Amino acid sequence: MTQDTEIRIEDDMLTMDGYDDCIVGVVERFGQEAIVCYDKEKVLHKLGIEGMDEEEALEFFYYNQIGAWMGEGTPCFLTQA
Repeated sequence: MTQDTEIRIEDDMLTMDGYDDCIVGVVERFGQEAIVCYDKEKVLHKLGIEGMDEEEALEFFYYNQIGAWMGEGTPCFLTQA
């Protein structure tokens, strides 16, 4: 994907308010609806900018973000290799 490729987020896709700059793409799976994918490190970095230390950011992330099941359309998080 080139940098000028636009990521198309449909209105019915679930997203996290205030984290649009952490979206890395849309994941498509056979027989399931497409979901938004966030970069885990960008999300954690943003939590740090908002004043959380590393431990607080990880706790918040695992409990409130990755731990928030909102049904089949729940976003996913990418850890890049």
